[in-house]
Amino acid sequence: MNDYLVRGLGFNGQVRVFAARTTATVGEAQRRHNTWPVVSAALGRSMTAAVMMGAMLKGEEKITIKIEGNGPIGPMVIDSNAHGEVRGFVTNPHVHFDLNEHGKLDVRAGVGTEGALTIVKDLGLRDMFSGQTPIVSGEIAEDFTYYFATSEQVPSSVGLGVLVNPDNTILAAGGFILQLMPGCEEETIKEIEQHLATIEPVSKMIEKGFTPEQILEAVLGNGHLQILDSMPIEFKCQCSKERFGAAILGLGTAEIKEMIEEDGGAEAECHFCLEKYSFSKDELEGFIDELNA
Repeated sequence: MNDYLVRGLGFNGQVRVFAARTTATVGEAQRRHNTWPVVSAALGRSMTAAVMMGAMLKGEEKITIKIEGNGPIGPMVIDSNAHGEVRGFVTNPHVHFDLNEHGKLDVRAGVGTEGALTIVKDLGLRDMFSGQTPIVSGEIAEDFTYYFATSEQVPSSVGLGVLVNPDNTILAAGGFILQLMPGCEEETIKEIEQHLATIEPVSKMIEKGFTPEQILEAVLGNGHLQILDSMPIEFKCQCSKERFGAAILGLGTAEIKEMIEEDGGAEAECHFCLEKYSFSKDELEGFIDELNA
């Protein structure tokens, strides 16, 4: 089943909603970075939140999320855009713990309970919005809920989940974001709270085959959902040999000469997708000619 997300409204426009199935997308990140289960859950939840936040953007706007906790997995960085494309990496992919007291992957132990969630929105034309809130739980969903309420002043509920197979591949991943619009009625809030208190974990719903639409129906209750649109989502990196070449060019003649003398060439690796790009001695000498032209 292909990954996709849906955007919609609930209760006649009183609530804005997003939901996504991200199993293959998170699976691609797990495969590229060889993450162990706790890290897969932390990175997968974060990527799921990021791709839904990307759906709140428009045009060529982009978002970068950095989660820096005091846990052993270290900082995570995730990029997303308005076209359903997301990528992410984690500093230490090989971290794992026994299941927590609820029998679930101990994401909190991996992420840590102190630190910061930083979100930078690139709105184009050098217009950047940056918001930062403290990590409040390390479970990711609660941290995003707190970010929305504090930094963007939007009361929200965020549900994120990742289930991992015994061989470390991804069994199910997905999530939802629900945001109350100005003027949302008290009765509506009460009804939503009742549903949120009784629904299954979102990862279980995905495992059972729930579509993003069905997840939102479970959250809002039957008859309250209006779907606006949907879009495919995927792990996609924006790196290229040209981009790395431009970065090498920016180092200047002296450093490029050093690369030639010490290594006879250069190799660069993308943090996000781990693709490697090689530059031969001739290519590096071409950069020097370009700089001296």
